[in-house]
Amino acid sequence: MPNPVLSALGRPFRLGIAGGASPSMIGPVHRIAATMDQRFTLDAAVLSSRPERARAEGRAIGLTEARCYGSVEQMIEDERSRDDGIEALAIVTPNDSHARYLRLALAAGLDVMIEKPLCNDLAEAVALQQAARASGCAVALTHTYSGYPMVREMRARILAGEIGAIRLVQTEYLAGGLATAVESAVDADQRWRLKPDRSGPSLVLADIGTHAHHLVSFVTGLRFASVSAEVGTLLPGRKVYDLAQVRFRLANGAPGRLDACNAAAGMSNHIHLRVYGETGHMEWVHRNHGQLVIASLDGNRRIISHGQANLTFDAQRSTRLARPGHPEGLHEAVANLYCGLADMMLSRRGHPASDAPPLVPTISDGVAGLSFVAACLESSAQGGAVVALQATSDRH
Repeated sequence: MPNPVLSALGRPFRLGIAGGASPSMIGPVHRIAATMDQRFTLDAAVLSSRPERARAEGRAIGLTEARCYGSVEQMIEDERSRDDGIEALAIVTPNDSHARYLRLALAAGLDVMIEKPLCNDLAEAVALQQAARASGCAVALTHTYSGYPMVREMRARILAGEIGAIRLVQTEYLAGGLATAVESAVDADQRWRLKPDRSGPSLVLADIGTHAHHLVSFVTGLRFASVSAEVGTLLPGRKVYDLAQVRFRLANGAPGRLDACNAAAGMSNHIHLRVYGETGHMEWVHRNHGQLVIASLDGNRRIISHGQANLTFDAQRSTRLARPGHPEGLHEAVANLYCGLADMMLSRRGHPASDAPPLVPTISDGVAGLSFVAACLESSAQGGAVVALQATSDRH
């Protein structure tokens, strides 16, 4: 179960949040997850880019009038002058604002939880990584699915050599939200994801492709070495990409396949990950996220379930309901990432939370994700040519 100790400071860390006003789904998820384990309190917010709405939304979630701000700049400036000012910032705004808000937070000495993608451009991602290192601030990235206990169980078992050397990886992330011409809806102008200047050069890769990319590297411990990709649209006339089909090679030479689509009719956040080794394979499916399937050469298939007593340390420390049959889910997965950020914050203040390093995606994972996006787009523009990924200093 996540460490319930508040911190060596004797209290939770104070958090501000940028973005996430209704009808955002991810905003409430962050607000609930951040405070779930008493590692953070939510003390200040800018929930909308429209000042009056931002203040009204802040009051609606119970914040004091003085700490409902109209802009991120104002929040950071005013909070710095308070004895009880925020110590960390959660950035859950549209993609094109991530870099600006992250720079503001780092300049103010704030630790950060930031939604993926890190930003919309690889060169800027590298510059942000350098700025984060220079500041000394902790930066965590919300690759949600790495917070699920059975994904962490899969990682621990693979890295321990349970199925031998990795030989093949297959993954897919399919969603159906863009299966119809949502561009013609009455609220289309308010959907920033439909605008390439805001969502980035490839919506499908930034939105869900980077999740699939991160999952593969997270569980195998291997970076992507090269890709051969086709990126495009299923709906004629669409201005953003909604389909990516990627063949890749991992750093050990193992081949793989990654399919991502946000226009797959009838699909609802379907994620499937299968890793083949020398002696068997492991399989995780999001709709059954509390189970990990392990299959061996002799045909034996085992199902390892959430809450079992024989789970590895990483899965056990990420589990709250420690009995089989009591499912956890999205909020708890994101909460595990916030626990990791809190541990990073303690460590940089000289109070490591435990002997085990925090298991949370960092800014390096964000740079790796942008390197993946850039390589896929370059490959697709060259008719599927093999393109090597830019080397990054990620921790896998």
